[in-house]
Amino acid sequence: MSSTVLHRMLAAVLAVAGAASLAVAAAADGPAKPPPPGMAVATFAGGCFWCMEAPFDKLPGVQSTTSGYTGGQAKNPTYEEVSSGSTGHAEAVQIVYDPAKVSYEKLLDVYWHNVDPTVKDRQFCDVGTQYRTAIFVHNDAQRRLAEASKAALEKSKPFKEAIVTPIVAATEFWPAEAYHQDYYVKNPVRYNYYRTGCGRDRRLEQLWGAAPH
Repeated sequence: MSSTVLHRMLAAVLAVAGAASLAVAAAADGPAKPPPPGMAVATFAGGCFWCMEAPFDKLPGVQSTTSGYTGGQAKNPTYEEVSSGSTGHAEAVQIVYDPAKVSYEKLLDVYWHNVDPTVKDRQFCDVGTQYRTAIFVHNDAQRRLAEASKAALEKSKPFKEAIVTPIVAATEFWPAEAYHQDYYVKNPVRYNYYRTGCGRDRRLEQLWGAAPH
């Protein structure tokens, strides 16, 4: 069973449980809002966005993580549209953080260790451009840091494959439907079933070792 099918099955279960109206709703009323004063924003695509919130939520200095869609053409895309691969969007996570408490370099380090940067247009059992990896930079400083991080990783990486994750300019970020937000908290059994079934942790350990992801 493909992971896209598994995603949709789990979404259907949520709909039966009472989230049907959310499941078919548009992603949000417009793109993401600017961060509060003193906060900064980082955006990363790493396959299923359900699995990308938890690693960043653990970091002191991270104010919020939001699952959503970016890098595509359609306005206010829905999950069904994005998961079909027709909009050009990637599932992504947007992080609002306090740069006085956590650096962008630290966010980059966490990002790399939670993705497989050696494959294009897929992550683990999820296949398609909507599951691609990408670092979406919001300014020149983030681009310099991201490029330096990627270059350092290319020298020190513990695996043989080339790193194919691109660094691209951030575009509009559209928050996903409410039932996708904090999925790992609200639906831990289904989340762990998906994560295990997709082979995510097994592959991360192959790439990066047994350190926490």
